[in-house]
Amino acid sequence: MRYFIELSYNGKAYHGWQYQPNAISVQETLEDALSKMLKTKIAIVGAGRTDAGVHASQMFAHFDYDEAFDIDTIIFRLNSFLPCDIAIHNIFEVQPKAHARFNATSRTYHYKISNHKNVFTYDYAYRLLMPLDIEKMNEACAILLQHKDFQCFSKTNTDVKTYYCDIKEAYWKVEGHELTFVITADRFLRNMVRAIVGTMVNIGLGKLNVEDLHAIIASKDRSEAGFSVSAHGLYLVQVVYPDTIKLN
Repeated sequence: MRYFIELSYNGKAYHGWQYQPNAISVQETLEDALSKMLKTKIAIVGAGRTDAGVHASQMFAHFDYDEAFDIDTIIFRLNSFLPCDIAIHNIFEVQPKAHARFNATSRTYHYKISNHKNVFTYDYAYRLLMPLDIEKMNEACAILLQHKDFQCFSKTNTDVKTYYCDIKEAYWKVEGHELTFVITADRFLRNMVRAIVGTMVNIGLGKLNVEDLHAIIASKDRSEAGFSVSAHGLYLVQVVYPDTIKLN
């Protein structure tokens, strides 16, 4: 039987989601906990591969297990056993071939920028005290929606077959002293959101014109785009699946 597990994590202490041979990852930590709870070796597949230091308020992964178990009990035991920076919210049975990564129809990320020195959020938002032109940054967001090939924002030497992504929404919102970039797409390239945000920051600071974004995207050249902002301000906040993957 195949199960989906819904979780959240604070990525500060981890070298990303995916298993690393010489560093601790969220995947390894969760696999070890599940294997102990279910008394057999469990392998999990995540909905994505967040980088070192990136957080997730909603992440999904799938695993296979052929014996019956009490879901509520396992959730309780996992949350008791796992470190405080990983929380399990739900486990549910899905269709045998449902896939946490390939069946996701959209993913939403938030990137947080603080324009105020805050001793409680400096680890969880990128601090930038210079004023940004949010109107121009939102104009640039509209340009993103006109394109599909985002190779210019992808980390180089990545093993992907296509750089095409369908961005469904992209915008900036202001909440007090914090700016949040919201972006939803069917898929994301490695480092894509952080590179987009760095480019947007350059536009907001007046270092680039809004219309320059067309040429940057057309170049397909990572060096033409802006810097990559730090990982600690990035959050995976939603992964969407078709209802048909669940077993009634």
